[in-house]
Amino acid sequence: MIDKSLTPGKKLRLYGAEQCSEKELLSIIINNGTKSNSADEIAEKILDKYGTVYYLQGKTLAELMEIKGIGPVKATQFAAIYELFRRLIRHIERES
Repeated sequence: MIDKSLTPGKKLRLYGAEQCSEKELLSIIINNGTKSNSADEIAEKILDKYGTVYYLQGKTLAELMEIKGIGPVKATQFAAIYELFRRLIRHIERES
């Protein structure tokens, strides 16, 4: 059984990324919260708004920054992550 008191990063290191929820993975990417919201709370706000990380794709920086705790830097990081995955998928599709 996985210890529920582990931070998302520690959980990933001990048990692997596949054992982490979308909220925990988002929290790891967000890394630092703000004065009023922890990384976990920001991750929860993202999932409350979009339901799943799948629906984050294609969102503009402005749309991402509508979420309290997501500023230009975090929005840019999400955009970069999605672009990397888009390119990875395109590469995999060409290889198939």
